[in-house]
Amino acid sequence: MKERLAIFVPSVSGGGAERVMVILANSYSALGYEVDLVLAKAEGAYLDQISKSVNVIDLNASRVLLSIRGLVRYIREFRPDAMLSALAHANIAAIIARRFSGISFRLVVSERANLSVSASNAGTLRARLMKRFVALAYPSADHVITVSQGVAEDLVAGLGLSPEQVTAVYNPVVDNALIEKSHLALKDDWFTGNTIPVVLGAGRLAPQKDFATLIQAIALVRKAMPVRLVILGEGGLEAELSALAKELDIENDVRLAGFKENPFPYMRAASLFVLSSAWEGLPGALIQAMACGAPVVSTDCPDGPSEILEQGRWGRLVPIGNAELMAAAILKTLTDSSHPDVECRAQDFSVDKAVKGYLDILLPNHPANVVNASPSQEVG
Repeated sequence: MKERLAIFVPSVSGGGAERVMVILANSYSALGYEVDLVLAKAEGAYLDQISKSVNVIDLNASRVLLSIRGLVRYIREFRPDAMLSALAHANIAAIIARRFSGISFRLVVSERANLSVSASNAGTLRARLMKRFVALAYPSADHVITVSQGVAEDLVAGLGLSPEQVTAVYNPVVDNALIEKSHLALKDDWFTGNTIPVVLGAGRLAPQKDFATLIQAIALVRKAMPVRLVILGEGGLEAELSALAKELDIENDVRLAGFKENPFPYMRAASLFVLSSAWEGLPGALIQAMACGAPVVSTDCPDGPSEILEQGRWGRLVPIGNAELMAAAILKTLTDSSHPDVECRAQDFSVDKAVKGYLDILLPNHPANVVNASPSQEVG
């Protein structure tokens, strides 16, 4: 009888956590497990990228909190051998649902953010309460997987979790599909047939990503050399960032290009990729850019960039929110005659390694013979 694995997330919208869960669901199904992708609401950009062999369970709830009753019913009916959940509110819901279901199974939650940093930066009552709820709930999980060692250390130090209960497993970021997609033709005259360097940023247009500092840095770089900036992503700060570019008189050299289902050709064609975030968990966009061969500059934010870049070995690290030092790092990298082999480092964040790492924790007594599961991972 096949072992049944459940993966619970609010939806499969275009976020990094959702992308990872779809990759894991597809991979475990390809390895022969019965996989249920349980969604509070079956919606989002990645719906059509879920393998047909994965069972999609739609709890049809408008909010994660309202999905708990449906999740309890799912657990009682399907009785999974193990469940993986992701994102703090979904993790709390999964822990509550297991308790009320009365069914015994292994529950592993995935934490993707430094909760201490995100709570202090968000500055909202909801963020502070979420950290308290996490502190109360997470000890009831069988194990907590984090996306970086920095996040793991924060959970142990900040929430008092036992070090034995927390394991860092890097995200499944790099696979053959990503590399193939990066070589698709890019029809954009800023990137093709143009001698002006293009700096690329990618992510939600939100305070966390601090694209304002990146725009200010580009304005400083332009005093020394011609350069353009393209930011891929959507969000509430679009008007504010556009206004900043205009205020700095660089609006003709800054493009807010919106969400791209396939950002990888942009990453391969870019002269440089910059991560300007104030905080992260493990920034997938930085790893993706490295897999596409782009030189990188990143803020030394908690958590992830210093781990990924090994304290600056693979790209320059700069302080958070410092446009002058970011500009200096951008200028230096653009004018360097050679760059480290970032594509080699990116392979440490392969799909196959993550698939095995998660499975070893989900089913510790049944290690899988993980061969190359990458061909089924068409998640962009």
